[in-house]
Amino acid sequence: MVKAKKKKIRWKQYIPIYVMILPGLIYLICNNFFPMFGIIIAFKNYSFRKGLLASDWAGFSNFKYLFTSDTAAVIIRNTVLYNVVFIILGTVVSVSIAILLNEVRNKKAKTFYQTVILLPYLISWVVVSYLAYAFLSSDTGLVNNVLESLGMQTVSWYMESKYWPFILTFVNIWKSTGYSVIIYLSSLVGISEEYYEAARLDGATKWQQIKKITLPLLKSTVITLVILSIGRIFASDFGLFYQVPKNTGALYSTTQTIDVYVYNALMKNSDYGMSSAASVFQSVVGFALVMVTNTIVRRVDKNSALF
Repeated sequence: MVKAKKKKIRWKQYIPIYVMILPGLIYLICNNFFPMFGIIIAFKNYSFRKGLLASDWAGFSNFKYLFTSDTAAVIIRNTVLYNVVFIILGTVVSVSIAILLNEVRNKKAKTFYQTVILLPYLISWVVVSYLAYAFLSSDTGLVNNVLESLGMQTVSWYMESKYWPFILTFVNIWKSTGYSVIIYLSSLVGISEEYYEAARLDGATKWQQIKKITLPLLKSTVITLVILSIGRIFASDFGLFYQVPKNTGALYSTTQTIDVYVYNALMKNSDYGMSSAASVFQSVVGFALVMVTNTIVRRVDKNSALF
């Protein structure tokens, strides 16, 4: 009887915590779980007149249409390869900048550098697209003006697709690095200074300290972010690939990804089933890749796995 009363009292103590959780839980259910019902659009020939439930079933024809089109190989190649490059280069650049910032001892200078690095992440892709056009425009672009002043031949940037893998990679790293740097910095701050003091007493150089202390202790954070990035390897940042190249048809061979292709098809054909099928495909493959990657990491180093 006494135990039952104690359990009841304990449960009542947690009521304020449950109340605090409630708004976030309601948002999560409404935003993440209720829309899951819409997955059935991927398997239907959706019609506004018939509605969601009454629309005719299409089976896997929406998926077949998406991946048997003439451009299927190109858009899948672009999506995957860009993401692989973004993950590798983004991780290297972010970790390097985070380590360099961590070495800055002046707090004001450190805060200033962090703000400068994070600022591009807070800028919308619309603004970035205008900045890119200001630099790359054939007539008034800054780059062509510089080339012309140096006596070099100008380039029609929005007509030459071969340059855009480098442009998009640079823009993506410039814009997204700040967010990752802040996460890595938060992990670096948690590393005890005693490790470095002991290493300095043993005569370790700065590079040896980074190699033997910083990078090993940063490994778990790096692996976590990489696993999460792998989960979206079949998805792309729509703003980057649509707005920055201004959806120029001449650049499709190197700028069109699955998301851009689906959006263009949706605008032209109003094919909601195909766009939903693409989203389902990206989610399922992303989930599978996260599970596989996490399993591999867990077998190599259990403490570094995401779960």
